[in-house]
Amino acid sequence: MSSEVGENLGDYVSLVRGTTYKGNLVGKPGPALLGLGSITPGGGFREEDFKTYGGDCPEKLMLVPGDLFASLKGATKDGKMIGSVARVPTSVPLGRLTQDTVKLCFKRGNQEVERYIYWLLQTPEYRAYCAGRAMGSAVVALSREDFLSYPVPELSHARRAVVDLLETIESRMRLLRQTNTTLEVIAQSLFKSWFVDFDPVRAKMAGRAPEGMDEATAALFPDALEESALGLLPKGWAVQSLDDIASYLNGLALQKFPPTGVDDLPVIKIAQLRKGDTVGADKAARNIKPEYIVRNGDVLFSWSGSLEVDIWCGGEGALNQHLFKVTSQRFPKWFYYLWTKHHLEHFRQVAASKATTMGHIQRSHLSAAKAFVPSSEVLGSADQLFSPILDSIIASAIQASALSELRDTLLPKLISGRVRLLELTEAKVA
Repeated sequence: MSSEVGENLGDYVSLVRGTTYKGNLVGKPGPALLGLGSITPGGGFREEDFKTYGGDCPEKLMLVPGDLFASLKGATKDGKMIGSVARVPTSVPLGRLTQDTVKLCFKRGNQEVERYIYWLLQTPEYRAYCAGRAMGSAVVALSREDFLSYPVPELSHARRAVVDLLETIESRMRLLRQTNTTLEVIAQSLFKSWFVDFDPVRAKMAGRAPEGMDEATAALFPDALEESALGLLPKGWAVQSLDDIASYLNGLALQKFPPTGVDDLPVIKIAQLRKGDTVGADKAARNIKPEYIVRNGDVLFSWSGSLEVDIWCGGEGALNQHLFKVTSQRFPKWFYYLWTKHHLEHFRQVAASKATTMGHIQRSHLSAAKAFVPSSEVLGSADQLFSPILDSIIASAIQASALSELRDTLLPKLISGRVRLLELTEAKVA
């Protein structure tokens, strides 16, 4: 056995397949259901896409932080899910396999080897191996035999160094995302308290000092509510439609701008918005109007299919026709971003109610959705609090995107083993 062709995956792991579960117990208190939705296509854990299960959970189906699980089949014909592996994070104390996933049970109890195999199963070479052995038409799958037959190169000194850096990158990315999740929750909670529930106004009406703000800021809020078309509103505030406080620019049918091969732009579609990066095959020529070019910090809203509102931090790209780019000349970014986010669940309900294969909203729904606009003094004071939060979220997301690119650059080197240690020391992780 040469140093480049080690044992097969089956020499390191055995597989435990999950079982079906009762739908009426989904969402009940219990372990997280770790099915296809909890794995990122190509590898990685998708923390926002799992539910809990309150039913029967045999011990052999349970997973704890650090365990690896994988999908040997995909929900779509493209096969991107087959063979994809994920590692249970510390934020999920207990998980349960489903009928769509398998647990990797390591035979040797070597953490260094477990980390190595986790990253090995995310390399381009492994993804090509899975694609070349995909079976089926409507739903593609990878056989257990093919999965376990994947060759595992020897864990050399250079590969250990690559794994160490990949682990550091993932840890840093997770911390950045957790920080951003916390900041996002803080921003939305404050926004709802101040501009939707009017807590500072109600506190002053009750003779109490508003919580969480200094006296100067509290003095800017009125101490009375008055009737409006939408019910009680702080005195002096206005009601405006979403499309009055911001412009919602619909993207282009970018097939009309075919790539030229010279400085092409990656096309930002719904899939890219969900992943947060521009990884995708579609390209468009750069000769589109500047307003249709997306840059870091832009607010994007996918109005079709999977409705999402997010701040783009994945690099320059071209705006697809299923996305709005949201801007305003009158209001700060946090104001129109959080108001759009506030209405998102309602928009999803509207889209789901449509008798079409792909739900969507129309511009009339933007007009029907209302925003409560405070005085310029309140808005200016709030800007001093909300803008730094949003700036921090954007900066962290851009850094996470850069780390993602570094990770993707290193993954091919894990198989080749041809990486100079100098390259690793130069690839610093802030």
